[in-house]
Amino acid sequence: MSEDSTTCGRVPSSEYVELAVEVFSLLADATRVRIVLALREADELPVNRLAAIVERPATAVSQHLAKLRMARMVSTRQHGNQVFYKLANEHASRLVVDGIYQAEHALHDVPRHHHPVDGAAPTRHDTRA
Repeated sequence: MSEDSTTCGRVPSSEYVELAVEVFSLLADATRVRIVLALREADELPVNRLAAIVERPATAVSQHLAKLRMARMVSTRQHGNQVFYKLANEHASRLVVDGIYQAEHALHDVPRHHHPVDGAAPTRHDTRA
């Protein structure tokens, strides 16, 4: 039986619900979402490379990574005097990707992730006045 199927149909304990709220709160930051997406694509990156990808100062990215690390969403590996970051597991990535997919549903009649690979989804035409 998979972990997902063991929680399906029942409400998890308050402890897990409260921790889930903390995870969502931690991911309610555009820089952190971009960091998770960058690590999803690259597997492992140093702070300076992450900073360049997310277009933020390395000091700011380092602070965000510290919070993600405290939440055990990222882990580190040191090579010489350079620290490499990677996602601790696939769950943060899945949360962020599902959030992006939900945003696509809010903006498009046919979200891009439901579209064939060849193009972007048409924009929803809002008929409200």
